[in-house]
Amino acid sequence: MTTPEKPKGPASYFPSIEKQYGQPVSHWLGLLGSLQGLKHMEMVAWLKNEHQLGHGHANALVAHFLADQKK
Repeated sequence: MTTPEKPKGPASYFPSIEKQYGQPVSHWLGLLGSLQGLKHMEMVAWLKNEHQLGHGHANALVAHFLADQKK
């Protein structure tokens, strides 16, 4: 019997982000999609200042979002 593989990288934060902030990850990624021309750390700061996310959670969301944009 195989156990499901745990997410790695930024996605490993997603369950705790959803639990702590009460919104699905898709909500946060949608908000990031509305930001234009900001750099990584500017997006992190925006999530922290406007939505009171912790640094690690904000950073994980931005890293995932920007990686998806490169695909």
